[in-house]
Order: sequence, then structure tokens, then C-alpha cells
Amino acid sequence: MKLAFWKKQADGQTGNAPSPGNKRRRCGWVKKVIALVLVCAIAGGGAWYFLGSGDNSAAAADTTYTTAAVERRTITSTITGSGTLEAADSYSVTTLLEGTILTANFEEGDQVEKDTVLYTIDSTDAENSLEQSQISVSQAQRNYNSALESLDDLTVAADVDGRIYSLDVEVGDEINAGEQVATIRNSDVMELTVSFPADDAQGFYVGQSATVTLDSTFETLTGTVSEVAANTTVSTGNMIVREVTIQVTNPGGISTTQTASATVNGVGSSSSGTFSYEDESTVVADVSGTVSSIAVSEGDWVSEGQTLLVMTSDDLDEQVQSASDSLRNAEISYENQTDQLDDYTITSPIQGTIVDKNYNAGETTEANEVLCTIYDLSYLTMTLSVDELDISDIEVGQTVTIVADAVEDQTYEGVVTKVSVAGTSSGSATTYPVTIRIDETDGLLPGMSVDATIELGSAEDVLAIPASALNRGDTVLVTADSPSAANAVTGQTEETAEAPASSAAPEGESEEQQYVSVPVTTGITDGDYIEITSGLQEGDVVAYIPTSGSSDSGLGMMMGGMPSGGGMGGGMPGGGGPGGF
Repeated sequence: MKLAFWKKQADGQTGNAPSPGNKRRRCGWVKKVIALVLVCAIAGGGAWYFLGSGDNSAAAADTTYTTAAVERRTITSTITGSGTLEAADSYSVTTLLEGTILTANFEEGDQVEKDTVLYTIDSTDAENSLEQSQISVSQAQRNYNSALESLDDLTVAADVDGRIYSLDVEVGDEINAGEQVATIRNSDVMELTVSFPADDAQGFYVGQSATVTLDSTFETLTGTVSEVAANTTVSTGNMIVREVTIQVTNPGGISTTQTASATVNGVGSSSSGTFSYEDESTVVADVSGTVSSIAVSEGDWVSEGQTLLVMTSDDLDEQVQSASDSLRNAEISYENQTDQLDDYTITSPIQGTIVDKNYNAGETTEANEVLCTIYDLSYLTMTLSVDELDISDIEVGQTVTIVADAVEDQTYEGVVTKVSVAGTSSGSATTYPVTIRIDETDGLLPGMSVDATIELGSAEDVLAIPASALNRGDTVLVTADSPSAANAVTGQTEETAEAPASSAAPEGESEEQQYVSVPVTTGITDGDYIEITSGLQEGDVVAYIPTSGSSDSGLGMMMGGMPSGGGMGGGMPGGGGPGGF
């Protein structure tokens, strides 16, 4: 019995050629699918020799195999794809304002720096509103300050030096504004005001020594001139006089009912006068409130500004808070008006090139309208969608080769700057966006379509076969006279190797080409050729059915390389006929 490999019927089944748009090896994924085929193949013969006879011979006659020698090549594995160029950055300049454009001193194509003034819009109304807001802030500030002062008035203090003559309130009392709360007197020093002849008094001066004589006891006290009136008056008897005030230390018995006369520099007063306290004050509350504490007692000596008592007032606290809120609202309004005034001067947010100018000086802009568009053309970018099977091979920093249909005979170099983990699924496939930057952009413009190629790896001077020659299960058909075919036959068991590969055809049949299926291990692929790391050697000749337009890279003759027919057992010992799944 002569052994020969099944030949494919001409029923339209073909193997799958590598897709030129995704040049990536996909040799290992079919192993699980083909497990049943391998089990049946091992049972029928380790090297898979098959004889075409009867109907099988007729099928073989309709199929033509292509052969190729195993050769050494340099293989470069790449990923390719297309995309659209974009500017490094772009910005549409808009405004939230309505108004007349006063200046727009630039043109399309101009290069502008960041913060360059592009437009100025009439801001007369905004300036008036800003001034009104500033006035409101001033008014609110005054109201707040007044409220704080009222809050301070809850603390009642002495307005003169002296002794507490009386305390008119107690803790818990409700006090109205203007109500008397205490009386302070300085009775340690008494003042006597008497008249002197005007001509004599004109020579008196403050601090000058004086002698005071009490009318009732004729007791004399030493005093000091504290004031000489500037104006003269006419006293009884048509005498022209000046009033002079003299301070004396109270020995303890002088009261405001005591009268006395005085002598200054040998000149006696023209009349007697009545003593008064140097300081006496009736302390009143400036605001209404409830007395919460009293800090002094009657008879205590107090200094000007010293706290006498403290009050509380819920109404006043609310007034202060309300004034504070009003002030803050006015300030916020002013800040907003100030910020809005800045919006009337529109500057460039980026450095770049003006690509569109939609408004000119003298025109009226509407809110949210695009005034102009700026592109940063210092470099260009593109986004490449990479299959989930390949994304693990892409990393930042990889070099990318770029070509554009619009620029003939020119190749550009890019670099991967971002590999996103945010994939997009379509059906059962997921792709991931990869960002590529191109710095040398002479001849390129945003919007152009370009093709990008990323090199994943390269192998030099390695054994290689056409990618279409690789079958499912990582096997390859070789001619029976190939060195690897002899190795495969040697490895057969006695049961499966019924005849050598070189057996002659039976009488009455034409001699047919014989093939052996050899398991191999693979390396990288460029889509057209695939690296063979073991299983084949130089001098081997592989056989396959040429394919094209397939999306299964490197899987030529995957099941389609078998002749079609009834079932998996066909052509094998005991099988009914060649077939597929």
C-alpha cells in the first residue's frame, strides 16, 4: 500500500493568509482547537502519511500545491495601522460676553505667544458696574464697622478719672440706650472759679501759685491757677473782670456748697466763688442690653477707660452678623465685576498659529461664539488602535515609522508617548489607543491620513518558511524527499508506518507526489514569512496551498489545507474519506 498525503478537493476551501494590516504571529492559538485532530492523527500515524486512491485520488487531481525551500532570512515583526494627524494642542478662543470688538490686531497664519492680546471688547458698561460695586463695598464696610462699635459699646467704661459715687444697675438688669448706669466724681481735687480785675488777671498764667480763703472758716489753702479766661466780662458795679480757675487739694471737708475767695500775686479776687469737683461724670449706656457682669464697686477709684460693667445683646449680635454678611456679598460682587472686566481683554491661551479668525475689529460678538482658533504645530500626534493580542508588545518610547499619502517619497519618525489601558470593544475584539508623537513634520499638516509601523522585534539569519505553509497544530507539509521527512518516518511506530514514503505507486496508478506532516516550533513573523526554531532544516521543501486576503496570519492550510470530504477519519486507517470539521 503506497502512502501519500490527502490532496485537497477543488471545493473552494483554502487556507488563511496573514492579514497585511496586522502582521503578528498567531501560531499558538489554534492548538486547543486542533487537539482532536492531533489525537486522531497520532492514532493513525506519527508522521501523517496518507495515500490518495479511489475518490481521494480524484480529489487530489483537482488540487495544486506550491512548494518552497526552507531558507534563511531576516524577519522583522511589525504592527501597522492608519490614523489622522492632529496638532500638538488646539484651542478655540471664545468669550462669554457680548459687545463691540475694539481691537483684533492679528491675522490668520500669524504666530502668537501665550498670553498675547488677541481681542479687546468695549468695557464701558462693565467699568460703570465695577464702580457701583466698589461704592457698595464701602457702604457695607461702614455699616459693619458701626455694628462692631455697637458691639464694643456693650462694655461700659469710665470716661473720667475718679471715684465711683454710685452704681445704678445690677447684674441681670435690662438697660436701654441712654440710661444712667453710674456716677463718677473726682472729689480729691476741687476747683474754685472767681473773678479778678481784668487788667490784673491779664498777667496771670496757668500754674501760677494762688491762695484760697474759705469764707466760712477763713481757712487758707494753697492752690494753682489752672485756667485764665480770655474774655472779659462786666461784673456788679460795672467792673471789668476776667474769670480765673484755681485748683486746690481737698483736705476732706470741702464740698460743692463751700464758697471762698482767692489771691494771686498779691491781687485779691473781686468776689467769692463756689467750689466744684475737678471731674464728675454721669455714665450712661450707649446701647441696649442685659447687664452680665459688674467690675467695680461704689467708692472704688477708677481711671478713664477702665471697664465698669459688661452687657450682652442677641439683637446686636445678629446686627453684626448681618452687617458682616452684607459686606462679604458686596466684596464678592466687586470681585466678580473685576474678573469680568478682565474678560474684556482676550489673550492667547497657548503658543501657536492662528488657523481661523472669525471676528474683526468693529464687529459685535455674541456670547459663546468662537472668535478664532489656534493650533500648536510644534509637533503633531496621531492615535493608533492596537489589537488586544498586540498591545502587550507596545510600550512608551518605541520608534514608529510614519508615511503619508500626501507626501510622496518621505518617511517620518515618531515615538510612542502613551499606551492607554482604556480599550474599546467591538464584537469579540478589543483595541487600545496608542498615542504617537511626530516632531519632524515638514510637509505634514493636521488632518492628513498617515500609516504607522511599529517594529516589535527582529531576527537575522534564521530558518523561515512562507507563513501560509504553517498548518493548525504547528505542523508543516514537507516533500517526502526532504531531510526532515526522513526523520519523521524514522519516528513512526510499526503500526502506522505501513510503507516507506518512497514506495512506488500501485500497478495501474500514476506516481503521485508524497508529503509528510512535520511538527515545528515557530518564532516571529512578518506576515509573509515565519521563523522556524525547530522541526525543519535547510534542504527541506515545504508544500502548501497559496492563499490571500485571509485575516488569520500565518495559518495557511489550517484545515482548509486538508481535502474536503466526509469526516475526520477519511484517509486514515479505517477512515471513510478525507474531510474537515
